[in-house]
Amino acid sequence: MTFIEWKVRGRTSRSPRPRTTMSAGRSSPSSKTGRLSVASEDRAIDSDADSTDVVLFDTPVFAEDVARIAAAELPWEKFRKAEILVTGASGMIPMYIVGSLLAANDVYDLGLHVTGMVRNLTKAEKRFGTALDRSDFTLLAGDVIDTRRFERKFSTVFHGASPARPSLHKSSPVTTLKANTLGTINLLDALVEAGGRSFDLLSSSEVYGAVAGSGLIGEDDEGTLQHFAPRASYSEGKRIAETALAAYADEFGIRGLSLRFGHIYGPGMALDDGRVQADFLADVVRGRNVRMMSAGAATRTYTYVADAVEGLFFAHLLGEEQVYNVADPSGNISIRELAEAFAGARPEMKLELDFANPEDGRAFSPVASLGLDSRRLKKLGWDAKTSLSEGVSRTIRSFEDGPLVRR
Repeated sequence: MTFIEWKVRGRTSRSPRPRTTMSAGRSSPSSKTGRLSVASEDRAIDSDADSTDVVLFDTPVFAEDVARIAAAELPWEKFRKAEILVTGASGMIPMYIVGSLLAANDVYDLGLHVTGMVRNLTKAEKRFGTALDRSDFTLLAGDVIDTRRFERKFSTVFHGASPARPSLHKSSPVTTLKANTLGTINLLDALVEAGGRSFDLLSSSEVYGAVAGSGLIGEDDEGTLQHFAPRASYSEGKRIAETALAAYADEFGIRGLSLRFGHIYGPGMALDDGRVQADFLADVVRGRNVRMMSAGAATRTYTYVADAVEGLFFAHLLGEEQVYNVADPSGNISIRELAEAFAGARPEMKLELDFANPEDGRAFSPVASLGLDSRRLKKLGWDAKTSLSEGVSRTIRSFEDGPLVRR
């Protein structure tokens, strides 16, 4: 198998390609400024790191991950000559989708083209780095809430545009709801009008709500949701998006696929994301003890992003069902165990857990919650390959090795 060679910190990609970003007045790569320094001893990012991001495409970790995904024994030929739209493209999972498709294009010479749709073009340009030099990739500024037509006629859509930060679900519930409902319907209309054939919705385990009983949650299980709850705009919005996708598949004959992701972590997480995995990452890259606001007793299923995206492609290229859970069952751990993994990832830094309430550090008993049943996906041949310790280490490494830019 021949692996893609990315342009990573001076390493040249397979062939130089013209820059094709769809924006006006963009500065050249050499004119980018505002990068933050990295400490020499523990390589901790400066204290104002909330305003930083990583040029994800230009990190060795990302290059290794997407090369591994592209090397998976899958019928990548199904993407030959495909016109692919990835929305929310500057987000962690969508960026891995873009990177994997471009890696597959280099390895198998598929002649595909990927358009990454983003709301904030300036931020996206920084995150994509040298990917902007490729002729098979274009960045497009736009909002799925307002966009109904595209110049390109897309054959495949991966819809990942959705406010994912929990704080936004409370502060911007209308935008959250519209992105998941109107945005999905707008994209479905555009796909049907263009004669496209497939639509993958990046959904969430939150669509299950509160599921009674014990054991793992399967794709056919249903729970209850309080539709007046503060976060209902996200969970109910995802439910409506799945319903819309099923309706369009029935009426127009497109292939609709809902991927219900559990808790995903990895390179590409924003330090100010607000979820615990991002908080723990921010503590480590700043070289400080990992802050715990509770005992961390709740358990969740954490999956490394490269494993999750590889699962998406298994479902897309091999699956025949409408819905797949995407989760690594071995990653069902407590929040405290996740914090310990981050704190222990760099032993030379001697980081510890720092509890807001010291009593939480003494009395600890995990509280089990239901994880996702991924047997349907595993039947297609998918299996998570990245252990928690390796995934955490790779996530931290992406910040240590990657060029940093101020957002």
